[in-house]
Amino acid sequence: MSASVPPQVSVIVPIYNGVPDLPHLQDCLLAQTYPPDQVEYLLVDNNSQDGTLAALNQFSEQAAPQGLTVKPLSEAQIQSSYAARNQGIRAARGKLLAFTDADCRPQPDWLEKLVQPFADPAVTLVVGEVQALPSTNWLERYADYRGFLTQKHTLAHSFLPYGQTANLAVRRSVLFQTGLFRTHLTTGGDADFCWRVQMDGAGQLHFAEDAVVCHRHRSTFKALASQWRRYGRSNRYLHELYGVPLQIASPEYALAPRLTRWVLKDLPKGAWRGFRGDPLLVGMMAGLLDIFCGRSREAGQRDAQLPDNARAIEWLDPEDTDPKPWDSIDPETPEVTAP
Repeated sequence: MSASVPPQVSVIVPIYNGVPDLPHLQDCLLAQTYPPDQVEYLLVDNNSQDGTLAALNQFSEQAAPQGLTVKPLSEAQIQSSYAARNQGIRAARGKLLAFTDADCRPQPDWLEKLVQPFADPAVTLVVGEVQALPSTNWLERYADYRGFLTQKHTLAHSFLPYGQTANLAVRRSVLFQTGLFRTHLTTGGDADFCWRVQMDGAGQLHFAEDAVVCHRHRSTFKALASQWRRYGRSNRYLHELYGVPLQIASPEYALAPRLTRWVLKDLPKGAWRGFRGDPLLVGMMAGLLDIFCGRSREAGQRDAQLPDNARAIEWLDPEDTDPKPWDSIDPETPEVTAP
């Protein structure tokens, strides 16, 4: 990789019913400090019902005069963000592939910082950091208090470190050795992908803490419960794929002991922190909300069953080891893949 010429990068973003998020995402992409002639943005509509694809085509037309290459794509056959990402991978022309999500807010130097570690040829995976947008209610402040979004949690996983695709980059060449995402997996695919790269000996994982995207915490009990049920399903799927331990059926996860712990330890501790100037409500309620999240995760684990087709891994064409020429597609002409 030349130190003087930035590598060519394909940024892949799966989008489902993303119209409310698109204005913020567009502003973030336009503000990137990475040389625009060395990056393409592949925005993959995943069978949205709110006019997302039309909005993406409009953004592509508006971005072209500003020197930004935006290509709308479509994955309408399989409802899965991993299927949408695979669609983007197949269309990508960059030697580096970067991933984020439609509801993320990449900071202006995000891509620049995310790419820098690839100057080391041994690095094949780079994980960026995810930070919280300013909290607007006490549930979001609780998530801030617990640091839910940071990638440091996933990087410390007891099996192998991994990064969430909200902020992740990989060398395209690695995919010929490890395969793409599991198309029919609905959650847990981030860990599965990163683990396969590492288990195949395809290279090193690097944490680029200063490559930042921002994301909003869940602000309602319904959304928070859904988030933790998804974590539970992910844990179940990864248990079936890799044998990682489940986080249920253990005495410390029983409701009564946890409530007792909250009353006797967490509640007084939270109150004391409040008197010292920490957020009183969040500190006092954190233990109770931990129980709520834990129970939601347990429900997700209990009810989940890995679909048989989720074990399948898709592959790139082995003859397509070199990506398409960088100038092979007119950036002013949106490339929409038919279902």
